[in-house]
Amino acid sequence: MTGKNWKSAITGHFEGIPYVRGYKLTEMLAKLSFTQAIFLVLKGELPNEKEAAVLNAILIASIDHGVEAPSTTVARITASCGVPLSTAVATGVAAIGDSHGGAIEEAAKIFQEIVEKGKSPTEIVEKARFKSERIPGFGHKIYDTDPRTLALIEVAEKNGLKGKYIEIALEIERELEKAVGKKLCLNIDGITAAIISEMGFDWKLGKGFFIIGRIAGLVAHVYEEQTREKPVRRISEDDVAYDGPKPRQLPK
Repeated sequence: MTGKNWKSAITGHFEGIPYVRGYKLTEMLAKLSFTQAIFLVLKGELPNEKEAAVLNAILIASIDHGVEAPSTTVARITASCGVPLSTAVATGVAAIGDSHGGAIEEAAKIFQEIVEKGKSPTEIVEKARFKSERIPGFGHKIYDTDPRTLALIEVAEKNGLKGKYIEIALEIERELEKAVGKKLCLNIDGITAAIISEMGFDWKLGKGFFIIGRIAGLVAHVYEEQTREKPVRRISEDDVAYDGPKPRQLPK
């Protein structure tokens, strides 16, 4: 027992210099890429070149999906109210949850449990069908085949990281199509979940990878909102349907 209230294995100070996971920060900034540093701080060890390349692709894939993405919309509306950049970006991050960006976490949990508990993709699909539940990481409003998924699979395969988790994800995709009669494609969240599992990351970090990638896009959107647009965005009354009671009098 050290008698101290806080303990962490991430960063320590030696002779006044920060050491991250045991590596001297002043050497890291000269020798590592940002992606390598992210891998290190999350996993505790340095990635090899192939792992760094695949993680870099994952982060780029998450960087921005347009103004219409909920986290971006929220961040820009907040920015239009005159708050600091950090506040607006934080509101965008706060919008990332189970229904937006959270599918990575839930899909990774499923993939890792299949391996750890010896389950089969068919069993997962049948259970979801029985409970009338969606399997996170599959299906898309626009795509029958998500082009980002194909691109990430290609990067993973090129770097020797197309392993059992990606195969599990693709098998679930095939089983889903047989079960429901239409293709529910492995989407960007699902393939990201499979790849972080291939690299040995805990499923609990799923949202974290999305947040790390998306923050750069949020900063860009907030800056653009602050420098190009007029203050205070409002929802048009034409877009709001009131379905409450008609005007009435308070009792005397």
